Amino acid sequence: MKLYTGMGPNPRVVDIFLAEKGVDVEREIVDLMAGDNRQKPHLARNPAGQLPCLELDDGSHLAEITAICEYLDEIHPNPPLVGTTPEERAATHMWTRRIDLNIIEPISHGFRFGLGIDLFKDRIHVIPQAAADFQQIAQENLAWLDGLIEGHEFIAGDRFTLADILLFAFLEFGGQIGQTLDPKLGNLQGWFTRVAARPSIEASR
Repeated sequence: MKLYTGMGPNPRVVDIFLAEKGVDVEREIVDLMAGDNRQKPHLARNPAGQLPCLELDDGSHLAEITAICEYLDEIHPNPPLVGTTPEERAATHMWTRRIDLNIIEPISHGFRFGLGIDLFKDRIHVIPQAAADFQQIAQENLAWLDGLIEGHEFIAGDRFTLADILLFAFLEFGGQIGQTLDPKLGNLQGWFTRVAARPSIEASR
């Protein structure tokens, strides 16, 4: 396998996931700032032009971080980060979907249409007047999630899963772009501290 990767929270998700698994793969850096991810060689791997992208041993490619991580969980099942039963896997999918739609998407739009607009304005359709609204939506949904995880060690309960990795990588990124986690959200603050202390977080830097 070969991982085409680069800067940003999406590659960070896969890096943490691999570190949790104790698995290393060959990596090739694609220069996002130079726009190499929008050039023909990378578009042939991933028509969406996004990172990361995993090249499999048969020469095919997987994009989308949840798909990549679920594939890795299948071929390297220990420790399980999606689930070992239909119920566990379904719960992980539920939480990753909630986090993706309600938190990651508005955080990302808030950045692309705001602080990151110079990087994205010639690559995607940007809506600068919506940046602040998306950032506010993300904060409102984080407050919603804070209530949902009351009494949980991790997002899906007592299991550390892909949902935790996904949320952590994007909240870490949010802290770098002016979208910090509200200190009043005590459940999420405690969760963030627990995840940040995991060896995989430092190992994947």
